[in-house]
Amino acid sequence: MAVTVETLEKLERRITLTLAAADINSEVENRLKKLARTVKADGFRPGKVPMSVVAQRYGYSVQYEVMNDKLGEAFSSAANEAKLRVAGVPRIAQKEQSPEGQMAFDATFEVYPEVKIGDLAGAEVERVSSEVSEEAIDKTVEILRKQRRTFAQRAAADVVVEGDRVTVDFEGKIDGEPFSGGKAEAFQFMVGEGQMLEAFDKAVRGMKAGEGKTFPLAFPADYHSADVAGKEADFLVTVKKIEAQHLPEVNEAFAKALGIKDASIEALRADIKKNLEREVKFRVLARNKAAVMEALVSVAELDVPNALVASETERLVANAREDLKKRGVKDADKAPIPEELFKPQAERRVRLGLVVGELVRSNNLQAKPEQLQAHIEELAQSYEKPADVVRWYLSDRERLAEVEAVVVENNVTDFVLAKAKINDKALPFDELMAAGN
Repeated sequence: MAVTVETLEKLERRITLTLAAADINSEVENRLKKLARTVKADGFRPGKVPMSVVAQRYGYSVQYEVMNDKLGEAFSSAANEAKLRVAGVPRIAQKEQSPEGQMAFDATFEVYPEVKIGDLAGAEVERVSSEVSEEAIDKTVEILRKQRRTFAQRAAADVVVEGDRVTVDFEGKIDGEPFSGGKAEAFQFMVGEGQMLEAFDKAVRGMKAGEGKTFPLAFPADYHSADVAGKEADFLVTVKKIEAQHLPEVNEAFAKALGIKDASIEALRADIKKNLEREVKFRVLARNKAAVMEALVSVAELDVPNALVASETERLVANAREDLKKRGVKDADKAPIPEELFKPQAERRVRLGLVVGELVRSNNLQAKPEQLQAHIEELAQSYEKPADVVRWYLSDRERLAEVEAVVVENNVTDFVLAKAKINDKALPFDELMAAGN
């Protein structure tokens, strides 16, 4: 008998499922008999518990289990027969009236939408590019020097200057009252490196070890602590120790310490350039990929299944709770996290996933084995032992699936860029790197 599918609204559908009551009863009886072989009850030997006792104790749960199994089988069979692509889990409710000897149910569900992708030639995409300059290499060398710097305590007569590491005690008050996080002892920071608010940083400059000073400090309106944001505090700071930094010279010894085989400065700069170019490539690709996805969604028409949005929202909320746990938030599992906050993001993700999936299917953009291999090898180049990293990826299906998803996205990006209207933009190296932080 053909399955009748009723269209309710947009993607919502309904079909009627019927189960023979005799089949349900027979299966319940069979499962109870099987259960009776091992069930234990006071006053009876194992396997000798009367069926009446077994039915009384387990009948309801077995009935529920059988109904779920049978309805699942019936729905799956009906959906396959009607060639339906079901999105999410169906809502099943028993009908008030059923044919004699049968049990009837309404299954209400959503189906995957038809995705219409418009003319990509009409889509505009900003495609960025960036180059690794000598200045960028110089800055990286300075970062490497700072990572290997040493410190020596200054003489008693010396004052704090930019580049020093200072150890201080401080206490801040707002309207004469202490506030949370406003006091510390033996606190270290680098002067002039943005680790402290500018007013605090400037206040310690010119001070000697053992000297104290009181100064006003205005917290920015967007300060991370809402309790003090936009307020002015009075701080008492005492300098306990001043240390001058010493940066290693850029020479062969420095290059050797960084693992450069021939220990030359030229080889060091070449190695830095290679690593920066790899990082630039991935950041440019990520930025262009995001622009492509925006353009792709803008030319697509589809209805989004509510069931998929609800599922994605739940996943995002679960991720938020997990993040709170990692941050050490107490009772993160019970923290009130409104689902409404995540719904727009969830809907966008579902929409994008459906559009990308359609483009991949209709244009054969699936990841090819040689693409997976090439991408893994490229990822591995930033590690000391690339061959081990390649084996690590290839030995696990989940890791391979993650790589496959990235390669598919790259294929989609290349496909759209080849068809869309491109606005090329050269991005300064510093701006590109700052955008990823």
